[in-house]
Amino acid sequence: MSGSDTAPFLSQADDTHDGLVPGAPGLLDVPGNPKSEDPEVPDREGLQRITGLSAGRSALIVAVLCYINLLNYMDRFTVAGVLPDIEQFFDIGDSSSGLIQTVFISSYMVLAPVFGYLGDRYNRKYLMCGGIAFWSLVTLGSSFIPRERFWLLLLTRGLVGVGEASYSTIAPTLIADLFVADQRSRMLSVFYFAIPVGSGLGYIAGSKVKDVAGDWHWALRVTPGLGVVAVLLLFLVVREPPRGAVERHSDSPPLSPTSWWADLRALARNPSFILSSLGFTAVAFVTGSLALWAPAFLLRSRVVLGETPPCLPGDSCSSSDSLIFGLITCVTGVLGVGLGVEVSRHLRRSNPRADPLVCAAGLLGSTPFLFLSLACARGSIVATYIFIFIGETLLSMNWAIVADILLYVVIPTRRSTAEAFQIVLSHLLGDAGSPYLIGVISDRLRRRWPPSFLSEFRALQFSLMLCAFVGALGGAAFLGTALFIEGDRQRAHLHVQGLLHETGPADDRIVVPQRGRPTRVPVSSVLI
Repeated sequence: MSGSDTAPFLSQADDTHDGLVPGAPGLLDVPGNPKSEDPEVPDREGLQRITGLSAGRSALIVAVLCYINLLNYMDRFTVAGVLPDIEQFFDIGDSSSGLIQTVFISSYMVLAPVFGYLGDRYNRKYLMCGGIAFWSLVTLGSSFIPRERFWLLLLTRGLVGVGEASYSTIAPTLIADLFVADQRSRMLSVFYFAIPVGSGLGYIAGSKVKDVAGDWHWALRVTPGLGVVAVLLLFLVVREPPRGAVERHSDSPPLSPTSWWADLRALARNPSFILSSLGFTAVAFVTGSLALWAPAFLLRSRVVLGETPPCLPGDSCSSSDSLIFGLITCVTGVLGVGLGVEVSRHLRRSNPRADPLVCAAGLLGSTPFLFLSLACARGSIVATYIFIFIGETLLSMNWAIVADILLYVVIPTRRSTAEAFQIVLSHLLGDAGSPYLIGVISDRLRRRWPPSFLSEFRALQFSLMLCAFVGALGGAAFLGTALFIEGDRQRAHLHVQGLLHETGPADDRIVVPQRGRPTRVPVSSVLI
């Protein structure tokens, strides 16, 4: 089915206890089992033969996915670019403002496992087309909400999560089925460039479109039009590659999807997946907090320093901070993602644990600079921007590497599910609650002090310092990942090559001849 737009439906459900095929090489450092050889990396012609797609077509598919990922994050942070205007329009405080992002992330988080399950079993292209079309319509509708219906804005932002969940859980697995090894790492780095660049463009588009149109509502009407273009490109350009084919030896049987519960049990016993997801949760907590609150914090800093007038009820908030922060996010994202991938790729030659160690270094290194950016804000806005620049560059080193870790420690038929549950975990404990939590802490602190612009600034400053502590915890999780990464990667490789089988309860399996050897298989597969 190479190069076709069809995908397998459900297959039998199994448990997930690992067992080596008799006579097969085992895991690294297991007594009595020689080390397995590294997988052969197909050349360009080999990849074309396996996927049914030319190198140019594969690169074009990645370009389309990058465009949609950029659009995805651009829409997400357009709201942050006009947040002071939204607060004025709906007459809401910091806790309600934080709820806008929290509702969206919560919806996105809940729907991600649904699309992860579907993405491992059905056609990924059509799932993304439907989700992005729905997201575009809902985003457009959110720009027409009257000021007395703030709850309706929350509802539409929640529905936007449908489209984003349909895309974020599935797109990386398409790239994984088109490329392998260093080629995959490079393509993932290009794909994840779109996250910080799209986020930065969201701030820029939000603030500039508002200035040009004189109305913040128009900022929410840019991405829906671009979303229509995205659906057309998906439908016309993207083709469904066979799952996991680029990683199998030619004589290995294709992998079949297992049950959802079997997938969850296997992922729960994968320490590299769990710990790297916890580390990424810390990244999500920090970036989610900064994404929503950094422009507002910088505006309050300028007000305290006397560099800009405060936002008064009924007036439009005039500030260049959303534009500047957006540009910084774009530049630091490109630098950080590229730096992380190249440093990791270089160190990987001598240290197989390089990926999680680079992630840990980036997250732990960003923590003091982000703290200094908050501490210096009352004295110098220039110093604040410099520390934000350094901190965000180090923080961005994680994006592509974490995705690559997931793809090589999880087998192909579970990757969408793994993506989905990494999204759930990182958002549940990360940016689903962090913007709201920061807003609640800020409001509580403000009520303890006399009302003033200085108290508004100090309250948000102290609440954002929580990010430094969470960042340190995330760095520790990545250090833990380094302890298990080699074994988990080897297990996934052996499974893809057919050298490591999963066995379930004895009463649900029988022994049948398969490939010249007795093999335990589910009863249901024989009856069918």
